[in-house]
Amino acid sequence: RRDRADVFATLAEGIGGATAVEWGLVDELATPSEFAAATRRLALEAAAASDRPDSAVGVELTPLGIEWFSDSIEGRYLSAAIDRESRVVDIEIRGPREAPPADTDELAAEGDAYWLLALARELDGLLLHLRFNEPDLGLFRIRSRGDRDLVAAHDRFLSEHASHWLVRETVLFWGRTLKRLDLSSRTLFTLVEPGSCFVGSLFEMVLAADRSYMLSGVFEDEPDPLPPAMVALDEMNFGALPMSNGITRLQSHFCLDDESVERARELIGQELDAEAADAAGLVTFIPDDLDWEDEIRIATEERVSYSPDALTGMEANHRFVGPETVETKVFGRLTAWQNWVFQRPNAVGPEGGLRSYGSGRRPSYDHRRV
Repeated sequence: RRDRADVFATLAEGIGGATAVEWGLVDELATPSEFAAATRRLALEAAAASDRPDSAVGVELTPLGIEWFSDSIEGRYLSAAIDRESRVVDIEIRGPREAPPADTDELAAEGDAYWLLALARELDGLLLHLRFNEPDLGLFRIRSRGDRDLVAAHDRFLSEHASHWLVRETVLFWGRTLKRLDLSSRTLFTLVEPGSCFVGSLFEMVLAADRSYMLSGVFEDEPDPLPPAMVALDEMNFGALPMSNGITRLQSHFCLDDESVERARELIGQELDAEAADAAGLVTFIPDDLDWEDEIRIATEERVSYSPDALTGMEANHRFVGPETVETKVFGRLTAWQNWVFQRPNAVGPEGGLRSYGSGRRPSYDHRRV
């Protein structure tokens, strides 16, 4: 009730006891002597509602086998190279090396070595490392390498066993890691090149990008060029991995245009070359070998020259379209704008963008993005 909210918000001593229950601020009361038993009872009631078998054994998450160097990071399923002068991080995601497990028992036996779980943990660790330790790096360029058929096979396995508790937790972990990518205050470019494996669960990283580049054709100067790049959609792109706004990345990509999303659904399982992906609206640009290097270089140089605060605000606005949720209100709006952009000198500082506009001199920016 609005009137009670007014009272609650202006009462220095707060509200407790039976009034807190009556007003719906807490569910129930417990005396200090009953508190431990009451919380245990509630926990057991919640656990009893789970569909996990009582005999199931959890997966031990062992330490990540990532090697951290001054300008590079190397893991089993990803690597990253840092160019501090350009303020760019090149990230390579690697597909699975083996076929998916035969069944969920085999999945449980693999434990945290299972491809998608291992990749999710490594990418999560990388994003957190860059967030806390590399605040000046403003652009992530994401590539992938691997067997597209194997990625598709793993996605089919996960979709077929979606109700199994370990599959569910693995997909949720990957989904949470993709959300962390969405909420990274860095520009995201995805580069789809020959040898890439952006299929289904990995194609989400193309959709998460602020813009994507897909090579049309092959790199003709290579002595033994790989076949042209292909991408593909599968069931994982249509609901299993929602964004913070509660909708899919395809829906966000198309700004909730249902017709475009349904046309994309008709392409499930089809391998799309650059021209087909462009016609479907799934990628931003499809330069050929002649223009590829220059287009990527110019786009990169242009992007890192912009005010990092302007980019943080713009990218947050563009990434989270459609429904507003608690997550997007806090992480997509408040964090980007009130807690960052409005506190910084890059717009209205003495050498910021607004003070320098029209003066003939370049603004001086603080390039921290985090």
